[in-house]
Amino acid sequence: MNACLRLAGACAVLVILGPAWSAEAPKDYPLQPVPFSAVTVSDGFWGPRLETNRTVTVPYAFKKCEETGRISNFAKAAGLEKGKFEGIFFNDSDVYKVIEGAAYCLKLRPDADLEKYVDGVVGKIAAAQWDDGYLYTFYSVPEHQPEKRWTNIAANHELYCAGHLIEAAVAYHEATGKRKLLDVAIRLADYIDSVFGPGKRRDPPGCQVVEIGLVRLYRATGERRYLDLAKFFLDQRGRAEGHKLYGPYSQDHKPVVEQSEAVGHAVRAGYMYSAMADVAALTGDEAYRRAVGCLWENVVGRKLYITGGIGARGHRESFGDDYELPNASAYNETCAAIANALWNHRLFLLEGDAKYLDVLERVIYNGFLSGISLEGDRFFYPNPLAADRRGRERQAWFGCACCPPNVARFIPSVPGYAYAHTADAVYVNLFLGGSAAVPLGASAVVLRQETNYPWDGEVRITVEPKTEAEFTINVRIPGWARNEVVPSDLYAFLDRSDEAVTLQVNSKPVALEVEKGFARLRRRWKSGDVISLSLPMPVRRVVAHEAVKDDAGRVALERGPVVYCAEGIDNGGSLDALLVPDGARFEARFRKDLLGGVAVVTGRAESLARNEDGSIRRTPVELTAIPYYAWAHRGPSEMAVWLARDESKALKPVLVPTPASRSRARASHSNPGDTIAALNDQVEPSGSGDSAIPRFTWWDHLGTAEWVEYEFSKPATVSAIEVYWFDDIGQGQFRAPKSWRLLYKAGGEWKPVKTDAEPGTKKDQFNRLAFEPVLAEGLRIEVQLQPGRSGGLLEWKVQEAK
Repeated sequence: MNACLRLAGACAVLVILGPAWSAEAPKDYPLQPVPFSAVTVSDGFWGPRLETNRTVTVPYAFKKCEETGRISNFAKAAGLEKGKFEGIFFNDSDVYKVIEGAAYCLKLRPDADLEKYVDGVVGKIAAAQWDDGYLYTFYSVPEHQPEKRWTNIAANHELYCAGHLIEAAVAYHEATGKRKLLDVAIRLADYIDSVFGPGKRRDPPGCQVVEIGLVRLYRATGERRYLDLAKFFLDQRGRAEGHKLYGPYSQDHKPVVEQSEAVGHAVRAGYMYSAMADVAALTGDEAYRRAVGCLWENVVGRKLYITGGIGARGHRESFGDDYELPNASAYNETCAAIANALWNHRLFLLEGDAKYLDVLERVIYNGFLSGISLEGDRFFYPNPLAADRRGRERQAWFGCACCPPNVARFIPSVPGYAYAHTADAVYVNLFLGGSAAVPLGASAVVLRQETNYPWDGEVRITVEPKTEAEFTINVRIPGWARNEVVPSDLYAFLDRSDEAVTLQVNSKPVALEVEKGFARLRRRWKSGDVISLSLPMPVRRVVAHEAVKDDAGRVALERGPVVYCAEGIDNGGSLDALLVPDGARFEARFRKDLLGGVAVVTGRAESLARNEDGSIRRTPVELTAIPYYAWAHRGPSEMAVWLARDESKALKPVLVPTPASRSRARASHSNPGDTIAALNDQVEPSGSGDSAIPRFTWWDHLGTAEWVEYEFSKPATVSAIEVYWFDDIGQGQFRAPKSWRLLYKAGGEWKPVKTDAEPGTKKDQFNRLAFEPVLAEGLRIEVQLQPGRSGGLLEWKVQEAK
């Protein structure tokens, strides 16, 4: 039986075992979330982050939207200002996401100044809307261009922007009661419905989000046609009738109900899978339910990072092949982590299984949280699991700034994932200090949590029903506390923990009977009853499935829901030659003075070196590890999540120093998501599209003249270079350059080298350029990028003259 059939079989079992739909069943999620606005957070972990988001991140994101012309684009589209369109064509979406984040903040805590500011932005958005309801500033500045709309559905993101507008509008209406933005969204949705649908246009959006927005608008208005349109857009994917297929990159290669492998752009996929779960819940479509379950099995079983991140390849921000999970080049876009969280929460509401919450929790404490600085105003776009000594630095903003506004809207929504309910049961999903008002049939119950989670596994829940009543409280027992890293065999604990989880009610022990990841407590509850949960939190070692080649011979450290990493700054400046023996013992200690307060893991490790006779010299060292989310806050430093467990991984091959490896590299522009250190790291590419190794690119510069140079540590006589161009093989916007030339630096001046050879631009090989030997202080490559394309290099070698 091949892998595809095995996967299909597993998915079929998943569906059969799940709750069945019937014609009489209510068309919604069997479980309902307790909205974030009904949850008060007062703990030491999420409480400060919610406040930082409200006071720093949201205002900062609005400020950046002003500085970059995102907000003035609406004023120009409305004729309130004059000027050209600024930025990327889908910049409208960033403004909408910040408004959504602001709405959540206002829902949690009224702020007259913030509300007044948002009202002003809403006024500009409303004024920019066309008479027929269309709204997209890229085709509105400097004047309306109706002939251009819907001319490139696959790439221009009109519907993507519409989706985020709808989400923002519903959120702002719910927070303030004001209808102005909601009316804009309804007019736009009605216009879209007049253009697309059965008997009309049938091409789906290239970037999925409008489907989520339409479902949300259906919930807000009760207008069924919005849900039907969301399903229509999903149903059109992979069907050539009505449009030319966009291919796997946009998940438009097969009908969605036939897809079983996660492919293409990871953010788009996560949003699409979330919408598919919505449709499955709200329509009872069993094919949708089966397909989204199969896709989840593929991601969690073969394409999920230990941090909960998804999207291994920087190339097209996409999923890789099964078990393709590189570390230094891992892309793991922050937006993809958010999409993964949205998807897993929906699957939990659909299936009632805590395994989805295990993935959600892994995302929010690791893969998502690393994307925002502790200060709240610096951001990661990619989230790699390793970095060299030059480290990585969070950025103030991005040209394509989808991640910062996404962070601004996601953080205040986190409390909304903590609880769920049915008419007769409460679900405690996450452990957050504070309280929640949970609907329960015709009554309600207040739950008050006291905990220092994630640093401590002690959780105390006080139950306060409105009246004494019998009902069930389901308390999640995390997979990590049951010796399960993730709900698949992709990762496993190397050391089994025998420390028992304990549960008490009113100080009396309760037998731990876990069903679908929950301890179910049914009894007649009265006000003041107390549930006490104790989750032991030893430091655990994790190993990856043997098919994950990049993690072979390596081990990762976890404690509770938190994944740890080692930084050079805590470990003698370097992680080279560091070995974590299987017998090493680790302990955790909370340090209030470090990184906003974190539990630091320490233990004995070894530093390996090879003696002249080939034997190995072992030097005991203390290893210090910090939570992965907190890395890159203390200056440039090496970082690694996966540490050497085998000697072969700690004893790296001896590399012969070259003029290139000893050089300092600089460039006219360097994409923050890549690294200029890739030029001289002496890592051989497997091809021009190799996404498993670090790369240097000039993205997002297109068709421009650029340069990259080496400054030698000392003058050297050189006679040839070899360059390996990055080219994503016709799938993205990277190509080998149109042309290039080489210059050398002598006496502080740049001069062209003398050569009869033509500088090569071939893919999948080193392009060698020999020239008359020169005594040089450095070398510079000047390139002319192809029109409308960017470019980059995977490696640049320099040969000394003999």
